Amino acid sequence: MSPEIHSAHPRRGVMLVLSSPSGAGKTTITRRLLDSDSNVTVSISATTRAARPGEKDGEHYFFVDQKTFEGFIEQGSLLEYARVFDHYYGTPRPAVEDALRAGKDVLFDIDWQGTQQLRDQAPKDLVSIFILPPSVVELERRLRARGQDSEDVIARRMGKNADEVRHWVEYDYVIVNHDLEDSVRQVRTILEAERLKRVRRPDLRPFVDGLLEDF
Repeated sequence: MSPEIHSAHPRRGVMLVLSSPSGAGKTTITRRLLDSDSNVTVSISATTRAARPGEKDGEHYFFVDQKTFEGFIEQGSLLEYARVFDHYYGTPRPAVEDALRAGKDVLFDIDWQGTQQLRDQAPKDLVSIFILPPSVVELERRLRARGQDSEDVIARRMGKNADEVRHWVEYDYVIVNHDLEDSVRQVRTILEAERLKRVRRPDLRPFVDGLLEDF
């Protein structure tokens, strides 16, 4: 008799990357996905910068000193890392690997450089999505609507955004964020399809073998 497909961990998880220029809606889409899907967890980075008020070690970041972080680099225990404004940021490999083996999908909020590193380290696990704004005018409007940045900061962000957008072609999927609800739906659709890929379903082999025995 053919075995049923039921397992505590029926598939390997997905490393889901969301990247976008600043203001395109990535953060809001990320929150919606985390709030609506208990099987998605967010990747927690390690950093050498000091914790800010309200930040907790192991929840917002893993806060480590520079010597420890450089040890992570030497040991190859980071999936990706970068140095930003005199501080290191990186993704610890063990926590992500444990989640993937447990069938959890790990969400990454990183730029194109981090995405390239993840692709080099784990190409079979990676699913990358780039979020585009409907127009440059709308992108700048959204940045101003935040009310958080000065004119100089907005100008710098827009300059960096142009560089980010140039890397759109390096991603598996591209979503133009005309409408937030529609964009969230598209991300969910992509994730559901990727979860069903044969390479992520180790339970299928014994199931199919059982089917063949019944012929």
